[in-house]
Amino acid sequence: MRQRPLGDRTVSAIGLGEMPLSVEGRPDRAQAIATIHAALEAGVTFIDTADAYSLGVHEHGHGERLVAEALATYGGPTDHVLVGTKGGHRRPGDGTWTVHGDPAYVKAACEASLVALGVEAIGLYQYHRPDPKVPWEESVGALTALLDEGKIRMAGVSNATVAQIDQAQEVLGGRLVSVQNQFSPRFRSSEGELAHCEQLGIAFIAWSPLGGIGLADHIEAEYPAFAQVAVEVGASSQQVTLAWMLAKGSRVIPIPGSRRPETAVASAAAADLTLTPEQVARLDAS
Repeated sequence: MRQRPLGDRTVSAIGLGEMPLSVEGRPDRAQAIATIHAALEAGVTFIDTADAYSLGVHEHGHGERLVAEALATYGGPTDHVLVGTKGGHRRPGDGTWTVHGDPAYVKAACEASLVALGVEAIGLYQYHRPDPKVPWEESVGALTALLDEGKIRMAGVSNATVAQIDQAQEVLGGRLVSVQNQFSPRFRSSEGELAHCEQLGIAFIAWSPLGGIGLADHIEAEYPAFAQVAVEVGASSQQVTLAWMLAKGSRVIPIPGSRRPETAVASAAAADLTLTPEQVARLDAS
């Protein structure tokens, strides 16, 4: 599988988004574990999760514990697998999300994530979403402290603007390694952040690259160009979507979610699909 740099690590060009395995509509635990195992078997070496990926605050850390269990029960080596998690979100339990950017909260959330993942230091820890009640530099400052204390090995931010990316890089003293923003054929407003990450040499992690939970099958109907290119290259529209993202920059890492082993394997296979410049241009224009 094609590889991409992420901080001081090299990971699979396509990661696995764990969220669908933990929120509403999630599969049973056996299928969830089997889905992660299938991704690992297919060559995926980057798994994204978050403390708030759960059905509610009563089970915060569900996704992290699930990933930890999957890694512990996998039959092969996992030392090369990078797990990224996030803090700064909460789920009250009614399907909504709330943001919490207070530095003390972010630090406490990281401590809980260390326990849930069963590690001494988190490979990649990202601040989940800007909190309008807390200055951005204060929230990101918590990551600086966590890096300095050795609680996390790498730091990133999520759902950030270009200006916030630059400010985070300054606060972190040049140690920002990733930005995780929404990006898909349906949601392209992060084009500027993607290009900025490429210029800075940091990873752009694309969440919901296939449009969101349960919407992957809508790509063909909404964006016929992706279906046309899929026929040309002998792949699915979903695989073409992921390959298109990889063609947009050397630092792009899509993290499609899966609820079934077969879809995790299909997504991973897209890392080895190469599109021509003409095909990429057609998809850009669609």
